[in-house]
Amino acid sequence: MKNKAKLIFGLALTLLAGRPGAVGGQEADSSDHEHSLSELLNAGRPTVAPGYFMFPIAPGQPGFLAGSMGELRPNHFHGGLDIKTGGGVNQPVFAAADGYISRLKQSSFGYGNVLYITHPNGLTTVYGHLNAFKGAVADELLRRQYDKQSYELEAFFEKDRFPVKRGELVALSGNTGGSAGPHMHWEVRDAQDRQYNPLQWGGFPEIQDHVAPTLQAFALEPLGIEARVKQVFAKALFVPKVLPGPGVATTWADTISCFGTVGLLVQGFDRFDNAWNKNGIQRVTVKVNGQPFYQHTIDAVPFPTGTRQVGNFVDFLYQQTQGRTLQKLWVDDGNDLQMYTTGPTKGRLTVEAGKVYSIDITLADSYNNQTPVHLVLRGEKPAYFKTRSAVVKRPGLRFEVTRNLLKAVAADPSTDSVGANLVLLRGNRRLEIRPSYTQNSENVYLYDLRAGLPDSIRFGDITKKFDRQVMIPVGKEFSYATAHLNLVFGKETLFNNLYLSTAYKPEPTGSGFWTVGSPLLPLYKTATLTLKPATPPADPARTAIYAATLKGGRAYVGGKWDEQGQITAPIRQFASYRILTDTIAPKASLISRAGGQLSFSVGDDLSGLATYRLLIGGKFRLLRFEHKKALLFTVASDTLGPRLHGPAELRLTDQAGNERVIPLSL
Repeated sequence: MKNKAKLIFGLALTLLAGRPGAVGGQEADSSDHEHSLSELLNAGRPTVAPGYFMFPIAPGQPGFLAGSMGELRPNHFHGGLDIKTGGGVNQPVFAAADGYISRLKQSSFGYGNVLYITHPNGLTTVYGHLNAFKGAVADELLRRQYDKQSYELEAFFEKDRFPVKRGELVALSGNTGGSAGPHMHWEVRDAQDRQYNPLQWGGFPEIQDHVAPTLQAFALEPLGIEARVKQVFAKALFVPKVLPGPGVATTWADTISCFGTVGLLVQGFDRFDNAWNKNGIQRVTVKVNGQPFYQHTIDAVPFPTGTRQVGNFVDFLYQQTQGRTLQKLWVDDGNDLQMYTTGPTKGRLTVEAGKVYSIDITLADSYNNQTPVHLVLRGEKPAYFKTRSAVVKRPGLRFEVTRNLLKAVAADPSTDSVGANLVLLRGNRRLEIRPSYTQNSENVYLYDLRAGLPDSIRFGDITKKFDRQVMIPVGKEFSYATAHLNLVFGKETLFNNLYLSTAYKPEPTGSGFWTVGSPLLPLYKTATLTLKPATPPADPARTAIYAATLKGGRAYVGGKWDEQGQITAPIRQFASYRILTDTIAPKASLISRAGGQLSFSVGDDLSGLATYRLLIGGKFRLLRFEHKKALLFTVASDTLGPRLHGPAELRLTDQAGNERVIPLSL
């Protein structure tokens, strides 16, 4: 790998010396290859007659949504509708159509208590965050929980074991699992677990929507080394001085100069009638010079892996650093979602010098309320320019990696008409690059890293180490090792090529801090991380990998130790990691006996609660766990467990295996 990189870097000396590198070319006009929207977006999708599904909460009465299908969440597309329940729990939940209960699950995380009803048309409706199940299936669940002596349980049922009729009471709404407030999460899925927008088949009279989406901002981004927006290589954000109202047409007054391959991005939200919360935008369409160019419709998302594509659908780095969620209006590399219709350019627009491009963007919701946006681009071929700033008084150097490009910026107080060259160093080789432009006395240099990674970057007397050690190619299995760690990437771990940086800082204990990549870059699927501490832990059974959270906390990852004193675990994100030993057992205290039931406050200082058991006179009694409130509690509807009377004990175990037994007298 290293020899190959040296060879590529050597070739770059001949190809790129003395001028900015150039990668990419003109792409074909997408209008010549425009696909049929109906064929692409509706292929293989179910056809459902309007009115087939009834609204599952308070049918026939005005209803309100807290979340819409496809809404952009931090690490996933929202997979259904969040139905408001008046701020409380225990609202009746009704079967949306005839069918049978095919599955249910009780958990303190994720969907919480969730029910699945499969219908004759092959679709399944999903009802999440429930407080309780109703009917014979609730009795069956309780029996299985006592058989397995566990509250956390998932059960699957044969066809027609528990038939239900449209409008039959099947559950009570709640606030269980990962819910941030009382509501019911409702989905429609097919046999392959694709999540569908329930509003796409004619909507529901309970949910009224005459409010079009609201535009917050749009942006243009250069997508190739030759590309420019407003003459520079940087994303340009355009924010209306006054936020336009829902459905109000926005026309950007100024013509925007661009060149090369660029991408459009947009930020906005939607609202339903008589509701203030912000929801997602269902459909975005782009026309160029009056011709269809791009469209996405978030009406079907594969679950669970496809939903994580949200990290590639939005500009994740910009979201994490600037706080704006910009949707890309092109299909980026590594994006395999089937929600798009485009030509061969996949929404990337090639702007040619001297040409004018009329761009029309339409934002639409599930009820087809629309908001138009209009802008004009003018092709302007880039040329070197230099502007000066009195603020820059001494040389400086910084750099960043965007896509496959190194963008280096050198503060240059020189009064020369052209900025000085930048030098890339690798071993005894050097590559000089001329600045692409100088803006406010800062020279900007662009280099395609696929030509080889430098060891360091030099400008004048300033030399900085290039901290990316290796390129991890997208779509391939790849392993990278140092003296302190090993990383294994699967074919679907990455969205795009990754330029990886790692670091290790030892501790006197023999452990240390491992920095693996940047948390500003998302992973699609898991990578496998192996950490190699200088000294194996004294108690490996209670020692695991922990990730540093954004708020400074520690999140349990886990891991398995091998005979070489190394620990391995799958990771879902880049972060800083530590190896820590947890020797303290969980704690609990009885805080309530209200209604003749028991409530315990529980906690663990490091790895987190793993198992819990209440034994009364040696017999198992079911407990519910709500991690959001750190509560364990019994329920009055339990008809199988022993009475809450006499000697008892609460047994708690954390994920490190520490156990605490708390004696009780009831």
